[in-house]
Amino acid sequence: MARAGRRTAPLLRPGVTPDEVYLEPLVPDDDYDSEDEDERVWKPTVPLRAPAPAPRREPQPPPPWRALIDAVSATVPATPPLRPQLAAGQLLYVVDVAATTASGALVMELMTRDRKANGDWGKPKPARVTAAGVASLPDPAEREILQRLSGGRSQFEWGYNGYGPDLCRVELRGVLVTDVVPGACATGRCMVRVRTPARPPVVSETPILRRAQDERRVEGPSNVPSLSPVAWDDGAPWTFAIGVYHVPDESPGGYAIEGWLRRDNERMELSDALLLHDGVLFTKTHAAVLNHGGAFTWLKALQRTGRVTVPAEARDELVDALLPLGPLLAALPDDLRVETVAGQPRPHLRLRPAPFRSDRLIAEVAFEYDGTLVAPESPRPIVRAAGAPRAIRRDADAERRAVDVLFERGIRSEWNHQTGQPALQLPSTLLPRIARQLLGDGWHVEAAGRIYRRPAALPTLHVASGIDWFELHGDVAYDDQHASLPALLAALDRGESFVTLGDGTIGLLPEEWLRKHAPIARLGTRDGTQIRFKASQVALLDSLIAAQPDASWDETFTRARAELQTFDGIRPVDPSATFAGTLRGYQREGLGWLLFLQRFGFGGCLADDMGLGKTVMVLALLAGRRDAQPDAGRRPSLVVAPRSVVFNWRQEAARFTPGLRVVEYTGSGRTEIRTQFRDHDLVLTTYGTLRRDAAHLAATPFDYVVLDEAQAIKNAATVSAKATRLLDARHRLALSGTPIENHLGELWSLFEFLNPGLLSTAHAFERAGAGRHMDDDAIAMLARGLRPFMLRRTKDQVARELPARTEQTLYCDLERPQRALYDELLGHYRRTLLGESPANGLGRAKLQILEALLRLRQAACHPGLIDKRRSHEASAKLDMLVPRIAEAVAEEHKALVFSQFTSLLAILRARLDEAHVPYEYLDGRTRDRESKVERFQCDPSCRLFLISLKAGGLGLNLTAAEYVFLLDPWWNPAVEAQAIDRAHRIGQTRQVFAYRLIARDTVEERVLELQRQKRGLADAILNADSRLLRDLRREDLELLLS
Repeated sequence: MARAGRRTAPLLRPGVTPDEVYLEPLVPDDDYDSEDEDERVWKPTVPLRAPAPAPRREPQPPPPWRALIDAVSATVPATPPLRPQLAAGQLLYVVDVAATTASGALVMELMTRDRKANGDWGKPKPARVTAAGVASLPDPAEREILQRLSGGRSQFEWGYNGYGPDLCRVELRGVLVTDVVPGACATGRCMVRVRTPARPPVVSETPILRRAQDERRVEGPSNVPSLSPVAWDDGAPWTFAIGVYHVPDESPGGYAIEGWLRRDNERMELSDALLLHDGVLFTKTHAAVLNHGGAFTWLKALQRTGRVTVPAEARDELVDALLPLGPLLAALPDDLRVETVAGQPRPHLRLRPAPFRSDRLIAEVAFEYDGTLVAPESPRPIVRAAGAPRAIRRDADAERRAVDVLFERGIRSEWNHQTGQPALQLPSTLLPRIARQLLGDGWHVEAAGRIYRRPAALPTLHVASGIDWFELHGDVAYDDQHASLPALLAALDRGESFVTLGDGTIGLLPEEWLRKHAPIARLGTRDGTQIRFKASQVALLDSLIAAQPDASWDETFTRARAELQTFDGIRPVDPSATFAGTLRGYQREGLGWLLFLQRFGFGGCLADDMGLGKTVMVLALLAGRRDAQPDAGRRPSLVVAPRSVVFNWRQEAARFTPGLRVVEYTGSGRTEIRTQFRDHDLVLTTYGTLRRDAAHLAATPFDYVVLDEAQAIKNAATVSAKATRLLDARHRLALSGTPIENHLGELWSLFEFLNPGLLSTAHAFERAGAGRHMDDDAIAMLARGLRPFMLRRTKDQVARELPARTEQTLYCDLERPQRALYDELLGHYRRTLLGESPANGLGRAKLQILEALLRLRQAACHPGLIDKRRSHEASAKLDMLVPRIAEAVAEEHKALVFSQFTSLLAILRARLDEAHVPYEYLDGRTRDRESKVERFQCDPSCRLFLISLKAGGLGLNLTAAEYVFLLDPWWNPAVEAQAIDRAHRIGQTRQVFAYRLIARDTVEERVLELQRQKRGLADAILNADSRLLRDLRREDLELLLS
């Protein structure tokens, strides 16, 4: 019993139709009879086009012309056949006409016949051809034919008869037909068999052919013998031709259609052919190449139905049906001719939700030609709108490229379990991106019945003025629809990339424009279809408008812009006569900028590089402010600074503005000072005091509030930041060399203090990107909007005005735990040394004195130098040093840090390691000094060099450094100079700033006093010179231990 083959569908993608399947062999039984009605056919394992299932018979068939047009309009044009390859063979090959007509494939049976004793041929029987038999055939041409019949396989997979698998009947399709038939004919033993099958008549796969057969059935010739030999006709191919004619004797204006075959001057009627197959035809005596020009359905239909008449009222349908035939039309009336032009398709993408999958969309593709939509699988190569005077030839290459683009964009072919067919699908999250890309490529995109639109142009902006605000009006055009700027921002806030327009269509957001402009636009307050900006936000609004060449504004905003632009023309201003100092040129420009802010009531941030004299410029401003205000209405100004720099403010004020009445509001006795604020011009306090006394300080009206090291309030949620915003002041300033340490989001807290509301609310600024997600254009626009409120000059910009070398002493105050340790040591040594030392000399106690001074100096530097277990504790010097070296590094400068205590450098190294700050280190145990110096000099990522005094005091060339920090001072000027000269030496092209850190109210400050009085004795103390220590008197020791 035959075993049925298995059909396996390949994985499909667009362009591969479901009827291209792999078919495996059907093997006959041993009692096979060629005349049995139950024919079993072996089918080769190559991709073949399977015949479509036969539709049901129409009860009342339409006229033949309608059936013809329906059929050819619904059929995919076949690929023009290839010219066959000639070959020779040795077996009897029988083409079964009836079986071929029934199956749609060319059915060829391998048969043998034995010669009888009388010399006649016996009855043909099925050939029992095995794989071994094929391989053993002596004729290579015969072997080739049989191997082609098996689909090119050398081994067979089905039906064993004891000697191997059999090959008896084969279905041939496609190129196998033109590969096998010429060779079979060349053997001289190719036959055609004509018989009437017992099964029901063959029914066409298309409605037109089925209905035409119902009305007029054409039978094959009846006198053909059952087997007839055919030879191969190797002449030119027979070409299909169609003629269309007027039929004047029938319905007025009707048309007749007929077909025939032609070759050179020869003509063959379709009815004269025994068998017409895709690529080959058979007559009674010959087989030849058939070129149907892609109109095989027309060919078969006209062979079955003969001449077909079409009524005049069906003219448009006939024209559309004839358009694809082109050169096959041998005759065509003028009234059926239309101009055919090349078309350019506009791709359409329609999307709908996938059943049971909320995260998937089903995609359908179509192509628009001159207003007519065509599905990609449509067989029509030419399209024409109804009644149109011209037709458009489809561009198959452009359509294929468009489909390829879909796959590149992320659309995939996946199995649709509901329909049991493959379908184009995409994740719904990709819709906005794909829609934007496809619309940019000219596609029409539609999802769930809603059309997607691109912005027709950039937004148009207009500024109108209110009482104390400005209104920004703007909208985007989407063809005949519009969306307001607030609507676009609202969609952006929701994380959407589109806005719903008035007619229900979907408008894609102008993302590139919004990426640049939305961060500023979001800083206003939305009010209906407009955005309102405060008067203080005029600079931000100006930066937004300046980037729009087509923007417009009213006269009030014009004047506001003009006033704002005076910032560009700020002139240097000389300080008042009460300022006891000289300002450099850039400092006079800074003073002019401070007065510009004062005139407009703006707060501002002075962000000059470290060392350029920010404190001095503010003191010059305050001195002029005091001189200009009458005593009656004068308010004090408040400076809030880290504890480590409060003393420097007092010192600088005493030096440059001796006329200012300065009071320090810190410490336990500060409550008594509150009532004295109005008796002073300048109040100095710390961030810690501000946090504790926020309510009291907020109740005091100040003239200026100045925040030094203003990066201390970068986090808006801290108590310090909140306390500064509560302060009552006419003017506000911030000083910081690094106002942005991590990201632009830190600006909000700073500017909420300086100009409340300038950057809108914290939430709005965060939503605007806060610098984390802004692109370069948006950051540049924000910088332009903030430019009037920030002034920053680098050392390089003002280099020509700076001296080659600047030195400054910075004082720091010990915090309570460090102060307690220092005072404990101080008390111990006072008791030990002063209690026993004779009044007239201390020479015999010099070792104890040197030990006391060493321990006190160490305690002034860090508690960990006294007790290693306390190395993790805070230190006033490191608390002052670390922010400054961080500022230098942030400004892309390099710095040297010197100390004579390697244990102090070790503590500093631990803090730098914890913060992941690169540095180099050198002390007396370092061997590879050259490589460390080379790295510091040449590696941009290494900006710090920690050096011990003994190892680095001499012989190093470190000209890459611009800053030098002397962590524990050496009061010998020559020693200090040697350290500073590591950076300030031949080859240095930049100014060098040197800072000496002194712990206030410690032995370090006392030695400075002693140094001014007794230079030699101070050197002796620091250099442990016993010869000079013999001159140390009791009152000198009391000064040191005070």
